Amino acid sequence: MRRFLFAAVVVGVVVIAGCSSAQRTAPSSPPTGSAAVGSGSSLGSTDPDSSDTGPGVGATTTGSRAADPTLPASTASVTTTPAPTTTQRARPVKPKPTTTVAAAPARPYSVFVPSAYHAGTPTALVVLLHGYGVSGAVQNAYFQFDAQAEQRGFISVHPDGTKNIIGGQFWNATDACCGFGSTVDDDGYIMSIIDQVSARYTVDPKRIFLLGHSNGGFLAYRLACNHADQIAAIASLAGDTWLDPAKCKPSQPVSVVQAQGTGDHTITYDGGSVLLGIQFPGSVQTASMWAAYNGCSATSTPGPGAVDLLPSIAGSETLTATFGGCPPGIDVELWTMQGAPHIPGISPPDNSPPPLVAAMLDFLFAHPKP
Repeated sequence: MRRFLFAAVVVGVVVIAGCSSAQRTAPSSPPTGSAAVGSGSSLGSTDPDSSDTGPGVGATTTGSRAADPTLPASTASVTTTPAPTTTQRARPVKPKPTTTVAAAPARPYSVFVPSAYHAGTPTALVVLLHGYGVSGAVQNAYFQFDAQAEQRGFISVHPDGTKNIIGGQFWNATDACCGFGSTVDDDGYIMSIIDQVSARYTVDPKRIFLLGHSNGGFLAYRLACNHADQIAAIASLAGDTWLDPAKCKPSQPVSVVQAQGTGDHTITYDGGSVLLGIQFPGSVQTASMWAAYNGCSATSTPGPGAVDLLPSIAGSETLTATFGGCPPGIDVELWTMQGAPHIPGISPPDNSPPPLVAAMLDFLFAHPKP
């Protein structure tokens, strides 16, 4: 249990360390099987329309339960500061302040709306799901997520799980991780956030994506199992699906990329148990199960060579594998990061966008709903 409970302090150290020049270590010998990392184009929209009646783009907004009877019950009322002018947006790209909204009085979440957002123009939505023991804000900083949302022009959301009796912030995802008997309805909570954000902004229903780390990755899989009609694609870093296939019955295909380090001693690459002996599948099995759910072939094809996604590991450490025979527009990929730990050093020395996160976003955006 102790090796699993990585605290916010640990991630904070990683965030700081990842922003500096890291000592690079040699990867272990590569496993067999890989495929090219999915490539997608950056997203962009037109400048915000002055007639937009929603919250100011890039503005800081505080929300509470809605009193306006014309809005859905789950929609928060907001107080908005003015949006930046066109001249301000012409300056070098910088993340704008987040918009804080409340899905429920005790469970706020943060929304980032890029300056390029234009009401009426369908815009991608990415929900970032944090790992156990940390917050959405910490995960957002670690992934430099708002900066990428601004650069690519997508709406990002980073909600928070609830705290258990020892103060660890968690998601009630699969039986193996990490509610351990909790009755918290995180499935309903995340879907209510998606509904609320979609009601307030022009969200493209074909481009609703999830990106989770560890416990957040487990939750991403649960949501894909239960809401395949709404979720276009998911990306999971060190999080696995249900071991019991009877608990996952997606109504339609969902594209999946599973990224995992072979040096992860918390959520081990080959599967295992976090607590109470409840097993989770390994990364290879997770990808294989989703290939089966999606109607793909049972075998994967190796890519042309390793890919360099982690600045903290010398050379090209990531091998990729793609399952063939999937329905049109659907892919299942496995990215094996040789020697990478549970919380890898992802930021380059110049603090540019982390290549791993950028590659996962590329995969997501290349896989809208058909």
